[in-house]
Amino acid sequence: MTSRLPLTLLAVALFAACQTLPAKPQTLWNGGPLDGWKMAGPGAFVIEDGTLKATGGMGLLWYAVESYEDFRLELEWSVEEPGDNSGVFVRFPDPGGDPWVAVNEGYELQICDATSPKHRTGSVYSFGASSHVPTKPPGEWNHYSIEVVGQNYTVRVNGETVNRFLGFRSERGYVGLQNHDDGSPVRFRNIRVTKL
Repeated sequence: MTSRLPLTLLAVALFAACQTLPAKPQTLWNGGPLDGWKMAGPGAFVIEDGTLKATGGMGLLWYAVESYEDFRLELEWSVEEPGDNSGVFVRFPDPGGDPWVAVNEGYELQICDATSPKHRTGSVYSFGASSHVPTKPPGEWNHYSIEVVGQNYTVRVNGETVNRFLGFRSERGYVGLQNHDDGSPVRFRNIRVTKL
C-alpha cells in the first residue's frame, strides 16, 4: 500500500502557494537623501536632524517614482504651533512645476489644528470635515494613516478614525507633502506606503 504522505504534503504546498501574503510597506523616506522626490513651486523641504522641514511655499514635494491606486500612506508629523499649516496630498497627476495641480486634481489631508472642521487636521481639505482632532501637543510627533480603496478614504490620526470620505476624483495618482508658508515649519518623518 502506498503512503498518502507525499500527496498530502503536495496539497499543503499548493495551498500555501495560493495564499496571498500581506503587502509589505514601501519606505518613501526615512531620513536619508530625497531619492525619487521632486519639488514643485516655491519654497523647499530641508533635511534637518533626520526630519523633513517645510520652508516657504506654497509648494509641493512629491514622490515621482510611482503613482498609487489602492494604498495606505503612513507618516509622522510635528508642528511648533497649533496653527502651523501643511498637508498631505494623494492621487494627483504629475504636477510638473505647478503645486496647484495637487490641490485642484487630487485631495489634501490637512494639517492645521486651529481652524474650522473642513480645514483642520484630518479633514479632506474643503470637502470632508474631520470629526475631532486627537493631536499631541506642539513639538510631539503625530501619526497619520490615510487609507484609500476605490473612492473610500479612511483617515486616522494617532490611531483614531477622524474621517471617512467618499471621493469622486481620480482613483490613481502620486503622493506628496505641502510646504505652505514660512510661518509653518512643519516636520515629517517615517513616510511609507503599503499597496492594498
